[in-house]
Amino acid sequence: MKAAVLTSYDTSLSRRDFVTYQDVPEPKITGPADIIVRVGGAGVCRTDLHVIEGLWRDRVSISLPYIMGHENAGWVAAVGSSVELVKVGDPVICHPLVSKGEALAARRGNDMHAGGAFPGIDSNGGYAELLKTAERAVIKLPQTLAPKDVAPYADAGLTAYHAAKKAARHLLPGDYVVAIGAGGLGHIGIQVLQALCAAQIIAIDRSELALNLAKECGAHHVIKADGKELEAVLALTEGAGAEAVIDFVGEGDSVAKGLKMTRNAGCYYIVGYGGKVEIPTMDMIVTEKTIVGNLVGTYPDLVELMALADRGLVTLATREYRLDQANAALHDLSNGTVKGRAVLIP
Repeated sequence: MKAAVLTSYDTSLSRRDFVTYQDVPEPKITGPADIIVRVGGAGVCRTDLHVIEGLWRDRVSISLPYIMGHENAGWVAAVGSSVELVKVGDPVICHPLVSKGEALAARRGNDMHAGGAFPGIDSNGGYAELLKTAERAVIKLPQTLAPKDVAPYADAGLTAYHAAKKAARHLLPGDYVVAIGAGGLGHIGIQVLQALCAAQIIAIDRSELALNLAKECGAHHVIKADGKELEAVLALTEGAGAEAVIDFVGEGDSVAKGLKMTRNAGCYYIVGYGGKVEIPTMDMIVTEKTIVGNLVGTYPDLVELMALADRGLVTLATREYRLDQANAALHDLSNGTVKGRAVLIP
């Protein structure tokens, strides 16, 4: 089969070709719960850029060459002997983690803390014609949703939903919530907030493309990240800050500013990564702010997100590329020229 393969790291993201389009062996069924998916769409994620930079090499056991792609949807091509949830030909979206079902965390629904495989991160992923996953990780899609249109929900959508759902639980009418970053994850998070709560949504981004997308998705206020975004948020919230801040960027000065945008007793949700959270313990005590980390999302979260998508309450802005255009998609993502999410179509 054809695949876009990562053969070496590029710490500066300066190469013309990050991946190589080539022939690789097809994945095989080796266990009773295994599923082979014919990929209909593979999302291109900023995490893939971090993989190329080598940021994950000390955190997961992976050796190059291997195939990236952890946002995947398609059609079931083959199943193991015990699979009953789906059959060959069914359209599915894949939860990014193939967790160990017997683990206590998995039994509690927290698959991302249960161990197992993470295709596209610690094993071969979906930048290919075929992907190996397992019955525990797939969700059958309704007829209203095509795999190529929903693939990025498997991580970008799921992660945004996971964080926005946490925030929505304590947001009341009249409250404010800030989304820092209105691109691939942020535009989904804004729609989830719109669907789950009645708070005023403030979107912040340095890109006019992203800010226009935020307006389309239901943001009540949009603020250009021009160095004065903190002051603008404080002005909107009468100097108090927002009850919740969801930071989809997590690097540069977004962390420090995000914490300052969070009002006393409010919650700062960190989703993007690459930076550091630094706050004096005295400030933590005096302000009683809560800092919440967010790692992907649960299998039930993805089921719920597909229900919102099925009803049209959440839609995904995508730009399609052929699988052999993976390098173009990665460069466009790195340069900030993708509206929403890039999707590779084998």
